[in-house]
Amino acid sequence: MSADTNAPASRPPSVDALARSIAHVGLPHPLLVDAARRAIASGDPTRAESIARDTADALLVPVINGTGVIAHTNLGRSPVSFHHDARAQNLEFDLRTGQRGSRQEGIGRLIALACGAEDAMVVNNNAAAVMLVLAALAGGRDVAVSRGESVEIGGGFRVPEVMEQSGARLVDVGTTNRTRLNDYRKAIAHKKNDVAMVLKVHPSNYRVEGFVEETSVHELSSLGVPVVADIGSGLLDAACPWLPDGPPGWLNGEPAARQVLADGAALVTFSGDKLMGGPQSGIIAGRADLVKACAARPLARALRPGGLVLSALHHTVLSYLARTATTDIPFWRMAAAPWATLRTRAEAIIAAAGRGAVADCDSLPGAGSTPGASIPSVAITLDGDHLVALRSASPPLIARVRDDVTFIDVRTIDPADDHVVAAILRSLH
Repeated sequence: MSADTNAPASRPPSVDALARSIAHVGLPHPLLVDAARRAIASGDPTRAESIARDTADALLVPVINGTGVIAHTNLGRSPVSFHHDARAQNLEFDLRTGQRGSRQEGIGRLIALACGAEDAMVVNNNAAAVMLVLAALAGGRDVAVSRGESVEIGGGFRVPEVMEQSGARLVDVGTTNRTRLNDYRKAIAHKKNDVAMVLKVHPSNYRVEGFVEETSVHELSSLGVPVVADIGSGLLDAACPWLPDGPPGWLNGEPAARQVLADGAALVTFSGDKLMGGPQSGIIAGRADLVKACAARPLARALRPGGLVLSALHHTVLSYLARTATTDIPFWRMAAAPWATLRTRAEAIIAAAGRGAVADCDSLPGAGSTPGASIPSVAITLDGDHLVALRSASPPLIARVRDDVTFIDVRTIDPADDHVVAAILRSLH
C-alpha cells in the first residue's frame, strides 16, 4: 500500500504507511519509520526516501579502495583480514593457573619480541599511547619538546593539547627549524623547569627541508632523563626481515621501533594501523619498568582495547614473527605487489569490462606515513569524472580524478575484487 504523499498539510500521511512505501531502500523498519517521521516533520513527506538513503550511506559498509593510498585514513587505514569465531576467549584468564590474567601479557610479549623491547602494552590509538606515557612519567612535571616537533597531525592531534590533557607541562626547546642538543641541556638545567622526560615526535605527515637541524635519539639519550620517541607510523624494524628483498626504497628515513630503541629511547609509541598493518591501536614499547608504570595508571583502563582488537593484533604480530607478512598482512601484500603483476591485472579488468585504459601512476603508503614517498603503480583510467557513479556502486568503488580523468589504482584493490571492479565498470553509462 503506497502512501498518499499529496495529502493536505493538515492531514499528513501515516508514518507507518510512508515507511513501508520506502522499504526498497533496504533498512530495518525502525530506521524507515524514523526517516518517515523526519520527512513529515519537515513538511515534505516526499523527502522520506532521500532521508532513508542518507541514513544508509552513513552506515559502515565495505568499499573497494581504488585511490592508490594503501592505508587510507578515511577508509579505515590499513585493511585488516581477520576472522574471529563466536566463542569466548582467554582475554583476562590465565590458562596456566586458572586465575584472572592480564590482557596485556601475551600481546606485550609478542610486540616486545618483534621490535626488540623489554616489554610492551596496547591502548586504543597512538594519541592515547602518547597521553598515557605523559601522564604516567611526567604528570605535574615538565616535558621538553623541540618547537619543530610540537606538531598537529591528522584528526586534530596536537602535541600541546595532548600534553595539557595528560597533566604534563610543555617546555619548548630550540626553534622551529633547528634544535640542538645544547638547547635540551639548557631546558633541563633551567632552575624554573622540572623536566621529567624528553619527547621526540616524528613529523609523520609532512617534511621540513632546507636550513634545518634536529637532535637524534642517540644524542638525546645522554641527557640523563628518559627519552620517549613518538615514531607514529608503526614500522617495527628498518631491516624489514619479513620482506624477501629487504627494505624498499620508499621507506628510507622512516624511523623504526627496533632501531630507535637501540639508539637509546626509553620508550617508543606508534600506531598499529599504519605501516604495521593491523587494527586501530596504539603501542607503548621499551623499558619494562616504564611500561609497567603506564599500565598501573587508572587511565590505562579507560584506554585499553577490546578482545577483537587484541585478537587481530595477535594475528598481525605473529605474521611478522613467522615472516609471513607479505602473505597474511594486506598492507604489505599490496605494498610489495610487483608492478608487472599490477599491469597484467589492470589489462585483464579492462578486457572484462570493455572499457578503460592502462596508465602508470604512483601509490602512497598513506595514513601520514613516509611523507613524500611513493610506490610505482598501475591505474585503470576513464575519461571524465566518474567518482559519483563509482561511489554509488555496490560495493562502492572509491577512486580519484586528475585533469578530468578518473584513476582507479590497482595496487590498493584486492585481487579477489578484480571481477567486481570489472562489473562496476561495465555498468557505467
